[in-house]
Amino acid sequence: MSVPIKITAIVCTYNRSEKLAATIESLVAQTLPRSQTWEILVVDNNSSDGTRHVVERFRRQHPERIRYLMESQQGVSYARNTGIRESRGEILAFIDDDETAGTAWLQNLTANLFSGDWAGAGGRVLPLWDVSRPQWLHPESSLVSGPMAAFDLNQGPGPLTEPPFGANMAFRREVFEKYGGFRTDLGRAGTSLISNEDTEFGRRLLAARQPLRYEPSAITYHPVEETRLHPEYFLTWWFNKGRSDIREFKGQPSGKQFFGVPLRLIRSFAVQLVRWMFAIEVSQRFSRKVDLWNCAGQVLEFSSQWRATKNGEG
Repeated sequence: MSVPIKITAIVCTYNRSEKLAATIESLVAQTLPRSQTWEILVVDNNSSDGTRHVVERFRRQHPERIRYLMESQQGVSYARNTGIRESRGEILAFIDDDETAGTAWLQNLTANLFSGDWAGAGGRVLPLWDVSRPQWLHPESSLVSGPMAAFDLNQGPGPLTEPPFGANMAFRREVFEKYGGFRTDLGRAGTSLISNEDTEFGRRLLAARQPLRYEPSAITYHPVEETRLHPEYFLTWWFNKGRSDIREFKGQPSGKQFFGVPLRLIRSFAVQLVRWMFAIEVSQRFSRKVDLWNCAGQVLEFSSQWRATKNGEG
């Protein structure tokens, strides 16, 4: 008779075979009590590179620890939901395929979840800066956390009042059984930067008064890739964040509208445009440009939803 699995660490991956190897290495090196039964479940989201070969290499070394699944439906939410469905653990933890975890990550993230006092937990996601921070990005800028997937509340362990990031979170299995999985209209799919599938789930739990815990000692490290440190990436990310925010809350506009777009949002867009045009200092000017792009994403999503409803697609 097999011993029940207590923890499943889920890694959803798409065409990141080189970085995935470092992620799996950090997972197999986790230090948990010998009595704690756990597994690593890699969900391949239809990769076309050497992802399966990488996972199989580790499986040969750790056959009782690692499992591999293929999810051909493109989208991280589809992959995560498959991981939830096929996992065997009582506690399900999530880490991104380009991250590495501290050796005590899994133990620290999950230790307080077995009692049932907490529905889930989130840990710190720290950026690894291998390149210089560009001049247009202020060191204290709030623009960094999203595109860099950084999550650090600068506080001790205790209740979370905001949703954790998908790069470092864990939940009791029963939470998914009661509240459902990740929304498939949100989350990355291929090269799309539509997001919010992780934070939407966290907000869903908080709205239901399900207690979430912050575990600052549960640390994952997210590399800051040079390809992300370009204004175009930040603008695209925040534009899609604007779209995701409206999509998450179903974009129910209130008040007067123009082709489905609330007039208040059109006025806000005009204000953001003027603020950007008259900004002089480099980092401030870029910050205001990001605000403008984020607002533009909201405008587009409202308009897209209005057109879909008109065409009977909603």
